[in-house]
Amino acid sequence: MGAFIEKPRFTCPLGGALATVGALPRAVAVLHASQGCGGNSIGAIMQGAGHTGSGYCGGASIPTSAIGEQQIVFGGAARLEEQLESTLEVVDAELLVVISGCTAEIIGDDIEAVLRNYRAAGGGRPPLIHASGAGFKGNSYFGYDSVLKSLFRDYVVPNPSKKKGKVNLWGLPPALDVFWEGNLIELRRVLEGIGLTVNTFFTKRDTLVELKNAADAELNIVVSPVNGVAAAEVFKEVHGVDHLVTDLPIGAKATANFVREVAQRLTLDQARVESFLAAEKASYYHFFNRISDSYADLDFQRYLVIVADTTYAVALSRFAQHELGWVTSLVAVTDPTDPEDRPSVLRRFEGGLPDPERTVAFETDTSQVSARLFERWPKPDGSRYYRPFSPAFVIGSRLDKDFADSIGAGHLSVSYPISNRFVLNRGYAGYTGALHLVEDVFSVLVAKR
Repeated sequence: MGAFIEKPRFTCPLGGALATVGALPRAVAVLHASQGCGGNSIGAIMQGAGHTGSGYCGGASIPTSAIGEQQIVFGGAARLEEQLESTLEVVDAELLVVISGCTAEIIGDDIEAVLRNYRAAGGGRPPLIHASGAGFKGNSYFGYDSVLKSLFRDYVVPNPSKKKGKVNLWGLPPALDVFWEGNLIELRRVLEGIGLTVNTFFTKRDTLVELKNAADAELNIVVSPVNGVAAAEVFKEVHGVDHLVTDLPIGAKATANFVREVAQRLTLDQARVESFLAAEKASYYHFFNRISDSYADLDFQRYLVIVADTTYAVALSRFAQHELGWVTSLVAVTDPTDPEDRPSVLRRFEGGLPDPERTVAFETDTSQVSARLFERWPKPDGSRYYRPFSPAFVIGSRLDKDFADSIGAGHLSVSYPISNRFVLNRGYAGYTGALHLVEDVFSVLVAKR
């Protein structure tokens, strides 16, 4: 537990739930939790997610019941009802999402009864749903899935008919994937390039109308082996839409594999798909090849350490292997992972790492990453022929900057938390995103020369 408290790479579920609702267009979270919960959670998210802004009605503007001692003794349902009425008076929302915290769930507030009363009142009120954000249930990634599950159960309108070529895409939690919007925009562009209609829910192009009508999709695509998978099961149970769980594609090779996997699942026209991929490949390597002279002349190959959640750890290891030609010496997976789930996670690294069993470590404690490295690479022993871990590079979070400095390595913050750079619409997925990643990585190297 100390590893999570000292340098946490996630918040409690409230943070993930608040960030998820905040990323939906014209949706407003109503927090039913103790005083201070909202400020602490959203503060950590905003600062750790590349200093993302508060959005439509986030940050200090989030409505909250701020329950205290009186509500803990006598119940907080009435206070929640009062807060909902106050919110309607001052906030113009198209969707309200009640997010319950630890205190409200421990004392057993009947939130569903509050929702029934709200809906019975009618009067053209915006829809209201409930998602759990209780801290004892998990971390911020749980909050993301919790909101998605509630949306799919209680907001998406059932529709037995399906539209050929329409897909929903998710798996990148807003803020927790600091580059979520840029990534979704690029993946949407790629899938539209092969003729699909794509819902991504959390970008500037999306609307709540599209989310509400998402049940007529032919397929749901989850670009994470962990995040959003449970929500996809709920979507299938409620709306009968199957899902494809795949990895986040970064770079030409991974993106081509991703596109072909989707195309095969939907039996798309192969000639059109391959024509699109050929054009994207040509454009990608037109720009990528510009680094070749500097790469060779300035000797930019590196030993690499990756410190990230499962989604990014898998994607980055493949990109480093197949696109950069770097030698990945350690991948520290920072998700709290049950031992029985680790073999399936390790299988995700096949094709991106020569020896996943030796290279991958499951480590949530930031202070132990260096120890994991030197378990795999001998420490300096004064020997004349000692081979140092150099030249090296660390792709991780802001928390890994000190570690990178301690081994004389370059460093780029890619995984949450990122507080040492601003992120607006940047993304690392797909073709365009991979070029951004190349620019950022090699900019670190040339800046030190």
